[in-house]
Amino acid sequence: MLRIAIVDDHQIVRAGFREMLADELGFEFPFEAASGEEALQGLRQHETDVLLLDLSLPGQSGVDVLRAARQRYDALRILVLSGFPEDRYALAMIRNGADGYLCKDCTREELINAIRTVAQGRRYLSPRTAELLAQELTGGASAPHEKLSDRELQVFLRLARGESVSDIAAVLNLSVKTVSTYRSRLLEKLDVSSNAELATYALRHGLILE
Repeated sequence: MLRIAIVDDHQIVRAGFREMLADELGFEFPFEAASGEEALQGLRQHETDVLLLDLSLPGQSGVDVLRAARQRYDALRILVLSGFPEDRYALAMIRNGADGYLCKDCTREELINAIRTVAQGRRYLSPRTAELLAQELTGGASAPHEKLSDRELQVFLRLARGESVSDIAAVLNLSVKTVSTYRSRLLEKLDVSSNAELATYALRHGLILE
């Protein structure tokens, strides 16, 4: 049996994905989670093969869960299921450890194909993600945020949502000085000069919602 956990803060979305997969032979669902904290607790308590992970979660975000899970569970396969289109997050998530990226408006066949692909130890690339990757490999321009490390992306998204350096330090178990260093690095890499400009950048690229 392939053990699949669903992480999304909307119960109706979790139910929808579970219903899409219910008739597929060989799938079982050890747990569901509505937050990043619940997801990490579920992984500690249940053997899991594939994690279906939303990015927008209360508390610890999907990026936080991705980083923590990658550090602790070598065999776990992580498929990001996001409401954001591939252009915004797919390459960044795959660079930072996701095994695949799929939009939530996918078909049942696409979802099952993605799950089985990552479960076999391979990367799942949707046609659009593959196109983005090809553009980059052939010298096409990529957005600066797509080249951020997982920790830089974590800090960036929290700063863009208006969280303070001290709050971020507490949530991510880092020192204030370390977060401040990340902030300075982000300002340089994204070519902005303030938290307000970080937020503007994130909104312009569709990385957060207004």
